[in-house]
Amino acid sequence: MAKLRLAVIGAGPAGIYASDLILKAERDFEVSIDLFDLLPAPYGLVRYGVAPDHPRIKGIIRALYEVLDRGDIRFFGNVKYGTDITLDDLKQHYNAVIFATGAIQDADLRIPGVELDGSYGAADFVNWYDAHPDFPRTWSLDAKQIAVIGNGNVALDVARMLIKRPDDLLSTDIPDHVYEGLKASPVTDVHVFGRRGPAQVKFSPLELREALHIEGVQSIVYEEDFQYDDGSQTAIDSNNQVRVMVKTLEDLRANPQASEDRRLHLHFFAAPVEVLGEDGRVTGLRVQRTKLDGTGNVTPIDEFETFPVQAVYRAVGYFGSPVDEIPFDSKYGVIQNNEGRVQDGEGKQVPGVYCTGWIKRGPVGLIGHTKADAIETISHVIADRAMWWQPAKPAEAEILATLDARGVKYLEWNDWLTLDAKELALGAQDGRERKKLFDREEISSIIEGSK
Repeated sequence: MAKLRLAVIGAGPAGIYASDLILKAERDFEVSIDLFDLLPAPYGLVRYGVAPDHPRIKGIIRALYEVLDRGDIRFFGNVKYGTDITLDDLKQHYNAVIFATGAIQDADLRIPGVELDGSYGAADFVNWYDAHPDFPRTWSLDAKQIAVIGNGNVALDVARMLIKRPDDLLSTDIPDHVYEGLKASPVTDVHVFGRRGPAQVKFSPLELREALHIEGVQSIVYEEDFQYDDGSQTAIDSNNQVRVMVKTLEDLRANPQASEDRRLHLHFFAAPVEVLGEDGRVTGLRVQRTKLDGTGNVTPIDEFETFPVQAVYRAVGYFGSPVDEIPFDSKYGVIQNNEGRVQDGEGKQVPGVYCTGWIKRGPVGLIGHTKADAIETISHVIADRAMWWQPAKPAEAEILATLDARGVKYLEWNDWLTLDAKELALGAQDGRERKKLFDREEISSIIEGSK
């Protein structure tokens, strides 16, 4: 029987789902899968992109764990594609590769002043508070008034983490240096700005409810921001999620919360036009008012407002990074592809190379979309059997020899289980869920010490 040796680059939900689904798919050949990740740990953005106080979302990790713990997918952490392994290496050892490298950069916001000190990308802040191993351990938190630009879930995560009382995070896996940084913050007000209205926000109902009911924080909305047009009403009438979010915001409008020392302000119909500064540092945000045009979209009007803030966080979306030797669309931040089949600059299919997840379709959609996305990609991998590579060294031990010869300190699944147990044990000592390990040298030391 023929056999598919498949490499998957990226061990987040997209890569794990693709691996799992192809093993479960109808086919007339065996499948052997090796899953590689740049990081020492699996799970991607579920581990490094979800706020610590979201245990229900982190519950997805349990399902991903069960897939990898079956033993029919080999995990290799701490392996960097492009240096530790190359495209030529993959062609030597596998019949095909699926790239599931995600998107962790901030999308650009092209307004004056974004380069000022105190102007940050939300993705960088998320990587800090989630202790991504490759990001700095320090973060400047000296602003009393902060602006967050964006009306999606990441904007709410950032705002919530900035305004929430740090002691309320101690039951989570928040790293000690993040807790200490947030505890020292003098923040009193966080303002969240969206250019459209309550019926057009991209929050999920759960995220919105969590943000509006934080202990010790007063949530505030503004009367002039509640406008609806025909397009808005159609969305409210036809979409239960929109209806729930509008009702949640209208309830807050009708029943203002009691005053607190910390405040979360939600502003709608406010399009940022300039980050203001003095001596190279952020001092304010200038916004232009917008109005609905009848379709649910907005147009700018000749009204401006300035908010005094000392920090601005841009949560306007994620953006993918180029992948070594793989055709990349720099306009949209995705690998060039058609339904997951990678294409060259002339639109021709690149044999043996596929993609899935955000690096395929852009940073949109939730976990359910990721599964559907993976199904589409793996169906093409199966159908393209005649176009697979013919590797010279397909034996499963050969990739280990390649990594060993290069001195790559890769982690296998059992190594991750050792780290996982260590994190849980460290957390239990302080009555916490876990303490996340993030220093690569410390991780290597723990693994070596366990062998």
